[in-house]
Amino acid sequence: MLIVPIPGHCDLHIEHVVLDYNGTLAVEGVLIAGVGERLNALAERLQGDAKPGVHVVTADTFGRAQSALHGITCEVKILPPGNQAEAKRTFVQQLGTEVTACIGNGRNDRLMLEAAALSIVVIEGEGASVATLLAADVVVKSPLDALDLLLHPLRLAATLRS
Repeated sequence: MLIVPIPGHCDLHIEHVVLDYNGTLAVEGVLIAGVGERLNALAERLQGDAKPGVHVVTADTFGRAQSALHGITCEVKILPPGNQAEAKRTFVQQLGTEVTACIGNGRNDRLMLEAAALSIVVIEGEGASVATLLAADVVVKSPLDALDLLLHPLRLAATLRS
């Protein structure tokens, strides 16, 4: 579990991190260098009750998520076409919204970000949906920055303090 003390706000107790793949962790289906190592480090901190703490939930537009994430400690869930935004939100609700952080960029990530205790939008090479930006607690320029916020929680405290 990650505990993130937020001065002037409640502490966050994060047990799960749910991430989009394309546009968030990858550009055109290719995993961004350094993401795998950070996902493994995050998974190590989140491990508990034999359940994975890192979850990649994706439409897998380019069909590369499974192979790109092979060997990385995470659960990969490929969503079928249709109503993916709702499917992502439902997935977060099943994990527990109060103990889940979400990272995404696309319009179909907006609902999961709204539901999560902590939401981070990544503006990488594929851009980010304005609606999703408005649902975020934090906006960063790369997935490395997003994952580093979770690996170094005092950075989040500095950004989110009241």
